[in-house]
Amino acid sequence: MVFDSTIKPLFRQKDRDAMRFAFDLWSYDDVSKHADAILQRVEDGSMPCDGTWGDEQRQTFRAWVDKGTSA
Repeated sequence: MVFDSTIKPLFRQKDRDAMRFAFDLWSYDDVSKHADAILQRVEDGSMPCDGTWGDEQRQTFRAWVDKGTSA
């Protein structure tokens, strides 16, 4: 999985804006560094702030994390 074409598009502009105070959801380095915390929040439904991801989105992100957050 490639971050720019697979993972980055999971995050909308409004998601990026909401989290920018802590890290940039469109930055490979930031998302990779915080991947476990992001995954936990995506899976418990607390992220994104306006609703939950569908199964396919969660599975895509989980697979990326499980495979070592490749660029």
